[in-house]
Amino acid sequence: MATQRVQLLDLGRTDYRTAWSLQQRLHAEVASEQRPDIWIFVEHDPVVTLGRNAQLAHLRLSEAELKERGVDCVRVERGGDATYHGPGQLVVYPIRRLARFREVVPLVRTIEGAIIDACAQLGVHAERWSEHAGIWVGTAQICAVGLAIQKMTSFHGLALNCTTVLDYDELITPCGLSERGITSLSRELGREVSIAEARPIVQASLAETFELEFEPITLLRLEGEAGEQAASEPKQARL
Repeated sequence: MATQRVQLLDLGRTDYRTAWSLQQRLHAEVASEQRPDIWIFVEHDPVVTLGRNAQLAHLRLSEAELKERGVDCVRVERGGDATYHGPGQLVVYPIRRLARFREVVPLVRTIEGAIIDACAQLGVHAERWSEHAGIWVGTAQICAVGLAIQKMTSFHGLALNCTTVLDYDELITPCGLSERGITSLSRELGREVSIAEARPIVQASLAETFELEFEPITLLRLEGEAGEQAASEPKQARL
């Protein structure tokens, strides 16, 4: 099978709402075939996202109390329950066209397989849990996985705990699973495993697993393309 050439956008540290807005725009472009598939790598400021199936009972603090602690709270299109993103967590959003809806579950499983392989390369034995998407070390979640599919194109994605401070279970019941815990690469290995260390390993594992060739693209280039597109659109006649 030939390698698929896709774009890769590294946003660095970016607040969730900014990245979410950009993700929606790029999703529309990929879905309409104006752009090839694009994968976004990002680290977020503290935020709790609530998926379509989220129960407010899984918020351990009110939205006002979260705000007082500097944690945003956003309702989003993906499946699943309450999830936390924050510093020290590597987040990846695959915006990927699917040929058939039956490819959704294999997409999730393939993402899980790639992250399991990346964890193994770093020295952490992780595995799937058949009852819930994500990656686990024993009964502790090390990587959340939650996708949305609209117009046969995926967005949202995965969040791998690298150096994440593991007290966010005081804010939410992660993924609504009160009987399970959370962990990170750093906790499992007993040393700091930064995003800078984990990112190239995760990227290489995703590329190999999905048979991709990543073409880096900058935010400056994206904004330039958006400006060119706006300039080329016909202006409405004045009344």
